[in-house]
Amino acid sequence: MSVRKVLVAGAGQMGAGIVQVSAQAGLEVVMIDVAEEFVARGMAGIEKGFGKLVDKGRIEAAERDAALSRIATGLSVEAGADADLFIEAAPESIELKSDLFRRVSATLRKDAIVATNTSSLSVSELAEFVEAPERFVGIHFFNPVPMMALVEVIRGAATSDATLAAARAFAEAVGKTPITVKDSPGFVVNRILFPMINEAAQALSEGVASAEDIDTGMKLGANFPMGPLALADLVGLDTTRAILTTLHRDLGDEKYAPCPLFDEYVAAGKLGRKSGAGFYQYG
Repeated sequence: MSVRKVLVAGAGQMGAGIVQVSAQAGLEVVMIDVAEEFVARGMAGIEKGFGKLVDKGRIEAAERDAALSRIATGLSVEAGADADLFIEAAPESIELKSDLFRRVSATLRKDAIVATNTSSLSVSELAEFVEAPERFVGIHFFNPVPMMALVEVIRGAATSDATLAAARAFAEAVGKTPITVKDSPGFVVNRILFPMINEAAQALSEGVASAEDIDTGMKLGANFPMGPLALADLVGLDTTRAILTTLHRDLGDEKYAPCPLFDEYVAAGKLGRKSGAGFYQYG
């Protein structure tokens, strides 16, 4: 199937990023969320993102305007009922996601591809909430979506070859490099990345080095563009803890158990960049 129109559920940082790259690639896009304020905030972020591209000379103002004209918004899946591809970019809640997939199954065409952008939940389990689960697939973008080149395309137990091929083609069409991944906890990147972040937090809690020195060590010693603690702040310490908790539960290995420092910071409302404080202070 050739994807020409995309429906994205979730106007947060991930959903808005997916909308931006899809519109920039020439696709028609509908972005929905549960409240107008969330949709408005998402559109403001998209406009800001396109503005930066114009300022840096990466696209012309006319290209920005054309891309923005391809974006429509709404508050329900009915707003994009004729979409070829649905991408769920909602919070990591099985209840929330399952409700979305049930509504999409009842609303979209029966041959539309249904995808999740989950970073930690089982694609095979989520497919159980979709009619014709062979059309269900994981399309996992990375944050920030306009900047990050990778997309993990996750094949669930029922995902068909045609669905997998269409998902990979979509990722390439929006300028990303797809890798095909078996449905497994954390997929590839998060399974490797989050234990490293966890170990950095453990080193900080033990007083091995300051947050700044831990991050500097990994940037200069391992050539990382960003240190693991700064990355955790970007992801969100609550989200980081949730991903580690899922890995710990599903893989049954103590090395994935979240460092207690995450509990302490989250309880204090220190969630990273989005709250103004985490391992670092912001604003």
